[in-house]
Amino acid sequence: MHAVIQEEKPAEGIVLVNGRSFMTNSKGGLDPVDNVKPQHKLEDQTVRKCIAFAADLSAQIGRFRGHTAADLTALDAILAEQYGARIGGKKGNRTYQTYDGLMKVQVQVSDLIDFGPELHVAKALIDECLMEWSADSRPEIQSIVTRAFNTDKEGQVNRSDVFMLLKLEIEDERWKKAMEAVRDAIRITGSKEYVRFYRRASVHDDWTAITIDLAKA
Repeated sequence: MHAVIQEEKPAEGIVLVNGRSFMTNSKGGLDPVDNVKPQHKLEDQTVRKCIAFAADLSAQIGRFRGHTAADLTALDAILAEQYGARIGGKKGNRTYQTYDGLMKVQVQVSDLIDFGPELHVAKALIDECLMEWSADSRPEIQSIVTRAFNTDKEGQVNRSDVFMLLKLEIEDERWKKAMEAVRDAIRITGSKEYVRFYRRASVHDDWTAITIDLAKA
């Protein structure tokens, strides 16, 4: 019998050419492994290890998200069909809870908002007001307006500050027309669903979020 010789698979990031080991550089060329600095090899190995774990975790979260959505949808269907009951309000926000009151799952539906061309009219009217009030206007109003229309990308504004403008009580007719234009500019372009998980030790304790966000873990 002849022994079966298995060729050893090269390590991740290593390319074998005619029996020699190379690493692909950022320009697509091949550098002999022996010519690559040790710190660059170590960095390459560490990043590949982290990315492998991240890819696996991302796949797990994707499966988890799909299973959660399927389970909650199935529960909604059973409640609707068998009991004529429905969890949540018209907007789609729902809260599911264990019988002992120590665990809950919340589904929150948030509107995706954009702004139409009326916003340009609002900005022009607001600018008129600020120019006329320049000496008397409060610095905080000027600050909110600046932040609201300080766009990073064309067509994008700071939504939270735009909505802050609507809360200001100002009697100037041009300002009121500007706020009407802001309201007319609001477009709901869709919605996004967020699922959050909570638990607590007893019904007298505050809820603690089960953290899935990597930045907050």
